[in-house]
Amino acid sequence: MSSGPGLAVVAPGSSRAFGARVAAEFGLALGELEEREFEDGEGATRPRESVRGRDVYVLRALDAEPGASANDKLVRLLLLLGALRDAGAARLTAVVPYLCYARQERRVRPGDAVATRYVAALLETAGADRVVAFEVHDRAAFDNAFRCRSEHLAAGPLFVEHYRRELAGRAVVVVSPDAGGYKRAERFRRALAAALGAPVGMAFLEKSRTGTELLGGAVVGEVEGRVAVIYDDLIATGAPLARAVRACAAHGAAAVHAAAAHGLFAGGAPELFAEKKLERVAVTNSVTPWRLRPVDSKRVDVVDAVPRFAGAIERLHAERPLDDLAGD
Repeated sequence: MSSGPGLAVVAPGSSRAFGARVAAEFGLALGELEEREFEDGEGATRPRESVRGRDVYVLRALDAEPGASANDKLVRLLLLLGALRDAGAARLTAVVPYLCYARQERRVRPGDAVATRYVAALLETAGADRVVAFEVHDRAAFDNAFRCRSEHLAAGPLFVEHYRRELAGRAVVVVSPDAGGYKRAERFRRALAAALGAPVGMAFLEKSRTGTELLGGAVVGEVEGRVAVIYDDLIATGAPLARAVRACAAHGAAAVHAAAAHGLFAGGAPELFAEKKLERVAVTNSVTPWRLRPVDSKRVDVVDAVPRFAGAIERLHAERPLDDLAGD
């Protein structure tokens, strides 16, 4: 399946191209899978080469795409893990660039499902010995959901490198779109300040909800005259970021950028791209931004996360720590 002793990397479906690039980073060919679709909507996936006794990494993003919902992808991943376990894999690691249901990590209202915990139980039951996820919504909730080994890869360093030259010599402030994302944004701020060799400010927006309506727009922190980089884990509808763009512009920001690991762009995120004060948006290729209109995609920079995943797999196979990959 691949040339490294005991190591195999497989990636089903639309994750195959990303997985092939990850495997190529350390000189391996991506493992071959047989994938079948049945008329009743069911599917089947099995390895086409032996995995017996091997350390197998299954790379699959669990975002929705045309023809495959997040639920479809999750079930297919579970079945593939089971098939690989039955085929004799010695160790199975699910490598998930985007983890579905990670935002449903707690009960907001009585009776809510703690979906992150249930997804973890499914992956463990299917045979995963370890799960690697990229820039999850809540790191503590992710760590606590799993009983198997879990590893977290941070997106922050990728964005630090992305902005390092562009923002050199400019007054910069990192902005969290809400208080809940403050710690993530603060880690990014520290890393960006170190890379720029200059102080970087920190600010966040006050936020509240009435039902489904998003309220509040007060900025806590100084943004006037600075380049504001709004930093979050993902862009779904884009409404919270659009609100943050408006608030930063109203408080005198010299320019406004936005960065997030996962660019879901639900519905095309029209409210976000309607904000003329937003100069550019940076996301990684953890998911494909297929929902964007061509005119909006011109304002989006896609940062390559392949080397980060390749480095993680190579280290895990060698039983080396991921300390510098796990945090910002």
